[in-house]
Amino acid sequence: MDRFVWTSGLLEINETLVIQQRGVRIYDGEEKIKFDAGTLLLSTHRLIWRDQKNHECCMAIPLSQIVFIEEQAAGIGKSAKIVVHLHPAANKEPGPFQSSKNSYIKLSFKEHGQIEFYRRLSEEMTQRRWENMPVSQSLQTKRGPQPGRIRAVGIVGIERKLEEKRKETDKNISEAFEDLSKLMVKAKEMVELSKSIANKIKDKQGDITEDETIRFKSYLLSMGIANPVTRETYGSGTQYHMQLAKQLAGILQAPLEERGGIMSLTEVYCLVNRARGMELLSPEDLVNACKMLAALKLPLRLRVFDSGVMVIELQSHKEEEMVASALETVSEKGSLTSEEFAKLVGMSVLLAKERLLLAEKMGHLCRDDSVEGLRFYPNLFMTQS
Repeated sequence: MDRFVWTSGLLEINETLVIQQRGVRIYDGEEKIKFDAGTLLLSTHRLIWRDQKNHECCMAIPLSQIVFIEEQAAGIGKSAKIVVHLHPAANKEPGPFQSSKNSYIKLSFKEHGQIEFYRRLSEEMTQRRWENMPVSQSLQTKRGPQPGRIRAVGIVGIERKLEEKRKETDKNISEAFEDLSKLMVKAKEMVELSKSIANKIKDKQGDITEDETIRFKSYLLSMGIANPVTRETYGSGTQYHMQLAKQLAGILQAPLEERGGIMSLTEVYCLVNRARGMELLSPEDLVNACKMLAALKLPLRLRVFDSGVMVIELQSHKEEEMVASALETVSEKGSLTSEEFAKLVGMSVLLAKERLLLAEKMGHLCRDDSVEGLRFYPNLFMTQS
């Protein structure tokens, strides 16, 4: 922690913001300290931490002070972390700590997003853009060992040996899971293949029996989504829900077209979670993502009926056509209950009732609510003069 210096949090000339993540706690080695809830910013030159409650509390550490980084997986009751190993402090400016016995810090991601942050930080450490785009002197901090000189003594020597051991371990793990990686690549290829075959089924519907079509579609659905959107990848904010909305639009369009352009949110929840496999989606995240469908100008939209029932429908879904179809079906049979109408049109009783209620609201149907149940009739006052 003695490598951190106080800062205003403003970016310097030639410095660019790369990524930021809320809900990050800082550890001095293994010790918890007072900096428990802040926003972590990664720029081309620095790691900047700003307190979420007190924005004047802002500190930074130059990327040039970092030796190497490593990931620490989440556990029971523990959030995922990024361990940052640092060079020894030298000629530092004023900061939150004047000295520390630890040569590393831990960044704990309580609101997820650590996978994407680690990837971007690794890229910056590899590209070393701070060397090609120098900024003001306030950011220039003298590093311990100079480039081209090899020291194998003291803390730096120990850290170098740790880094070499880590690389060797990574290599062994990579070789051990090489077959698994190939399997995952093949799995993605199989998902793409399944989509291609599904399109061919749609084009040649007459050449395949209905039972074969249903059985094969169940095989396709069981293959799931190749890359489900998760909080670990996109964090827990708006970006996560936006990416989730785009993925929902991609996987729901075909099922909606098969079901007449409308599905209840309950059906959508079951369908999506079945396709996501182990990466299950919460009801709250699904609703928040669906609320963004219209704003992102996607081909789907969320609709809430007067009764509170929520559905997903295609943007091309016409309310007038839906009501006219309901009126025609009821007129042919003389009268229908929600259950009878659902069987005739092949949809859930919940959606069938909402369609009949909508036709009633627009004056095309009327009801008979008795001990035998709710039955809908054509409104003769509208159809006959």
